[in-house]
Amino acid sequence: MLVGAGFAAAPPIAFEEVARKAGLLFVLKNAESGQFHQIELMGGGVAALDYNNDGCADIFFTNGAAIPSLKKTGPEFYNRLYRNNCDMTFTDVTSEAGLQGEGYSMAVAVGDFDNDGFADIFVAGVDRNILYRNLGNGKFLDVTLKSGVSGDKPKPWSVSSGWVDYDNDGWLDLFVTNYVAWDPSREPKCGNPDQRFYCHPNQYKGLANQLFHNNHDGTFTDVSAKSGVGAHIGKGMGVAFADMDGDGFMDIFVANDSVRGFLFHNQGNGTFKEVGLETGVALRDDGAAIAGMGADWRDFDNDGRPDIVVSGMINDGFLLFRNRGAKRGFDDHSERSGLLIGTRQLTGWGLGMYDFDNDGWKDLFFANAHFTQLGHFLGRDAALPNRVFRNQGNGRFVDVEALSGAALHRGVAFADFDNDGRVDAVVTAMNGPAKLYRNVSGGAAHWLAVKLRGVKSNRQGLGAEVRVVLEDGRSLYNHATTTVGYGSSSEVVVRFGLGTQSAVQRLEVHWPGRKTQTVKIAAVDNMVEVVEEP
Repeated sequence: MLVGAGFAAAPPIAFEEVARKAGLLFVLKNAESGQFHQIELMGGGVAALDYNNDGCADIFFTNGAAIPSLKKTGPEFYNRLYRNNCDMTFTDVTSEAGLQGEGYSMAVAVGDFDNDGFADIFVAGVDRNILYRNLGNGKFLDVTLKSGVSGDKPKPWSVSSGWVDYDNDGWLDLFVTNYVAWDPSREPKCGNPDQRFYCHPNQYKGLANQLFHNNHDGTFTDVSAKSGVGAHIGKGMGVAFADMDGDGFMDIFVANDSVRGFLFHNQGNGTFKEVGLETGVALRDDGAAIAGMGADWRDFDNDGRPDIVVSGMINDGFLLFRNRGAKRGFDDHSERSGLLIGTRQLTGWGLGMYDFDNDGWKDLFFANAHFTQLGHFLGRDAALPNRVFRNQGNGRFVDVEALSGAALHRGVAFADFDNDGRVDAVVTAMNGPAKLYRNVSGGAAHWLAVKLRGVKSNRQGLGAEVRVVLEDGRSLYNHATTTVGYGSSSEVVVRFGLGTQSAVQRLEVHWPGRKTQTVKIAAVDNMVEVVEEP
């Protein structure tokens, strides 16, 4: 374990907001109508992806603003794709890419579902989910009907989604979190006639999540019932994937809103067992369910076991579940880590666990905003700044950065947009401009970026665990996933901060199914591509 290693010498974490300078002029719409439609509160997923394989991370924004029955449409409500010009500026290429569709979108998930080397886009939303196949020529094709992933029986309200190869057959499958049954014509009315407000989730019936199996021919089969996932009714928000017990199969965590969280343990035979209560991640340490929003599942303490972080509403506190091993489950580490008390007065949405200062310890970024009605009842401003909590390397986090500009933030995606070795973030804001935070943390900490190419495994290597062994024998751990936070998708690259270590002994890739490949690294401070050995 790397307790405290290199932390004292690490420079402050710092970000510069550069969205307007970079040409990102996107504004997330929610089409508020004064009718207090529940869907107006949600939305705002964003993705970081390299759709044209030029080595520079592009940005896709979801836009939620064609409320069913109200028919608000138009270009200002479209989802948007911005191409990275590889100089930290971006160009809107939505129309030329064929992505100018309408609908009340919520979330985006990026993955190469057909193994052709180009990242495809799944958009989840209200009454309609969409799958766009990347044609490899800068254009996308809507293949929703052919693929069978619309999930429209019954009509869904999908809030998050993600790509995962749950059966290790080398093809990415699709998991979709569904929230509640919603019908604008039957919207419950909460409050009194002269002071209406948005209803609590307990006024709506929850929905089961969905799992779609990839048939290897561009189509998918809904295996929600067969897999066991569909047997559990929740109010799904964020989703995250990791192999919690090292058995070679990816497990699934779902953050639910005001009901207990789900942990679907992969049985390795195409089925899942829900073990949230048994493993200790369903509820807060005091037995309370929180309004779970976003989630990430990574190893914060470098012990080789992935841990879970979950954001929630004001007075919930954000939760950190420490993985104690296959037979011991998880401990609620929220209070001991300092995270619980540090986030009690926040409402968090998107989040991510990344090493922003490259000191060898993954830090926490939270996109924050209270619900708009909070100001009417508690006298608080709903707009909040985003915050960064630094990992001190001893099991504790400290709030070190309140990023400038309070807003109604929602989704956040992470990537190294300027290829300088530091992880940046793009954040959406309800009815406000998106923000692009360029990481300008100082110091001379070293880093390593790993891009995987599966051969027997899925092309992007999603689900692969990567271990870096440093010169002094210490180890760092991470795994390949694009599913991070709330309704959002981050870069596929697996990143490591190395602190003062200017060389590494070796890099180990445990491909899906646990086949291990060892790679010699000639030099750090760059990106290496690892192709799976046949």
